[in-house]
Parts: sequence; structure tokens; C-alpha cells
Amino acid sequence: MVNKFIFLFLLLSIAEASASIKEKIIQNLEATNSLTFNFEQNVNGKTENGHCALSYPQKIFCKYNLKNGKVLVSNGRSIVIKTKSSYYLYPLDRTPLNLILNKNFLIDKIRGLDERILDNKFVNFKFFENDFEVNIFFDYNNLNLIGWQTTDIYQNLSITFLSSIKKNQKLNSNLFDLPKQN
Repeated sequence: MVNKFIFLFLLLSIAEASASIKEKIIQNLEATNSLTFNFEQNVNGKTENGHCALSYPQKIFCKYNLKNGKVLVSNGRSIVIKTKSSYYLYPLDRTPLNLILNKNFLIDKIRGLDERILDNKFVNFKFFENDFEVNIFFDYNNLNLIGWQTTDIYQNLSITFLSSIKKNQKLNSNLFDLPKQN
């Protein structure tokens, strides 16, 4: 009988600790209005890096460290990927970034998901939405968003790691104006 009580106590303690990390991540997201960060992105084996500014809801500006001047910009409705020689405009809702940049959607999703704790360093939530598979990663200690992994409808794998993260920085709203075509 004592063994059953100890087992039940341990099980409830683990569930309580797990629930509290999830709730703390949700509280941290709710308190976050913007992020600036460096990134490293791997898309189907090709690695790129740069700096981004993200403003909830659904706005992002990323400047890549590439000679072709690549930028990625979302104004909350559309997304543009522009280089010196190319210009691509997409509806944001047709990309997995639509889900990642939507803080309220993420919070609602996280509430209904079980988290995975990886090496006591990372907290991961995985979900499927609109033909996209999305993994979101948070730092176990400071609860900040530190990356994501997506698979799109064409089975393209994209992995993005964030570093040098700063929260709630004042951002110029013009930053999220879509660039003009070349």
C-alpha cells in the first residue's frame, strides 16, 4: 500500500511540474510583444543565417547575411522574400510561418498539447495544422522561444535556431512594410 502511495505521489508531482512548465511558457508568450534575434536556418540541407525582428501578431523582418541582399518580410497578411535578382510574394496563411507568428494560436495550441522535455535543456511542442508539421522549441530555463522546425505540403524541411534573443524591444513599424519589387 505504501508503494502505491509513493508511486501516486511521484506521478502527481511529475504531472504538476510538467503542467507548470507549460503554464510558465504560456505566461512568457503572453508577456512577449516582440523579439529580436540572430538566426541560423537550414532548409533541405542549405544553411543561411542573419538577424530578425518579430512583432506579434504575425509580423517579421529578416535580413540574411548573404551577398544577394536577401530579406524576408511579413506585414501580417503577406510574406515577401526578396533578393537583388528575385521577388516572391505569398499569402502568409499559406506558409507555416503564419502559425509560428500567431502568438494567440500558439498559446491555444500549447494548452492542448503535451510537451517533451529534451535533456532538461529544451521544451518541445509538436502539432499538425493545414498540411504543415510544426515543432516549436523553448529554452527550458528562461522559457524563451528558441526555434522551430517545419515541414510544408511539399515535404520541405526547414529548421530555424534563434540566438541573442531580446524581448519587447521597441521596433519601427515601417520595418514590416513589404519591399517593392525589383
